[in-house]
Amino acid sequence: MASIKKRPDGKWRARYRDYAGKEHARHFPRKVDAQRWLDEVTTSVVTGNYVDPKSAKLTVGEWADSWLRGYEQNRPSTVRQAQSHLKHIREAFGDRKLDSVRPSEVKAWTVRLSESGLADSTVYALHARLSQLYADAVHDGLVAKSPASRRTSPKVGKQRPYVATTEQVWSLHDAMPAGLRPAVLLAAFAGLRIAEAVALRVEDVDFMRGVISPAIQYPNDPLKTETSKTPIPISTDLAVELNRMPVKFGSATIVTTEYGRGISPHRVEHYFRVARATVEGLPEGFRFHDLRHYYASLLIASGLDVKVVQRCLRHNSAKTTLDTYGHMFPDKEESARAAITEVLGARADSLRTKAASSQ
Repeated sequence: MASIKKRPDGKWRARYRDYAGKEHARHFPRKVDAQRWLDEVTTSVVTGNYVDPKSAKLTVGEWADSWLRGYEQNRPSTVRQAQSHLKHIREAFGDRKLDSVRPSEVKAWTVRLSESGLADSTVYALHARLSQLYADAVHDGLVAKSPASRRTSPKVGKQRPYVATTEQVWSLHDAMPAGLRPAVLLAAFAGLRIAEAVALRVEDVDFMRGVISPAIQYPNDPLKTETSKTPIPISTDLAVELNRMPVKFGSATIVTTEYGRGISPHRVEHYFRVARATVEGLPEGFRFHDLRHYYASLLIASGLDVKVVQRCLRHNSAKTTLDTYGHMFPDKEESARAAITEVLGARADSLRTKAASSQ
């Protein structure tokens, strides 16, 4: 409902009610200006671009605070990552009104982030978070459209994972404190992520059957996905090695301190960096997670197909496996050529035989 009425002071009062029933009004010296304003509002409502004038005053920082309160229902580690991303977003746009940020500014922001030394994957994740923040703002009717899109998105930094040699893996293992050596084994020979490895309990391992059943991640959080709960088959030799620590230290977890207590991923990564410095040939950026790449390389080298590798790595889809490790799978082009050559060759032999018999 909208109307225009002349006031006693000679000004024209234009008013309308939004979809929530709230009334909005403005005063104009000329009726034509009042009508133009109402026409613009009506058009924005019809096209789905309407924004409450009061909501439009909201800043990026204020919306980030509100958005985060609703996001806190997620796992603590997920929330901490979002908080880290929002810190960067607030530094760049926190005092700006939500609808004032332009795509060109978002693009320039990602360039500055890259120039500051952040990894391509980090810059991509920050842009994705800004896009998520604005997508929810659009959904709530706070802004008409988002300044973050594919056109402002930085390129995804795709770097082939570094795969350590078997000798380097054992050198890392031997350089770690005794109670933390199972962490290397769990990553390199079972593909566990660091938060899963340090939280793995004795009860999660069937030492007789050789099966690891991940159930939680550090400190006592649920696993990231249902797929992460997929049981992992392990060799008898690995089961024996993993059982040494609980037997020696009487610990409830496979990875333990010298006092038989659990340990955080942060502390394990500290000792891992110290150990890495002693191993010849490992790049400085080699991470604990890269041991998982070694595990993947073992599976692929043994001739397992992509679906089996996906299942062992507990990826949600084979696409994730191929995107990360596709270059490791044997090249099938020559096999395809050979198969086609064999069929065409058999056809040619058949024709020659027929021609010879007809003569």
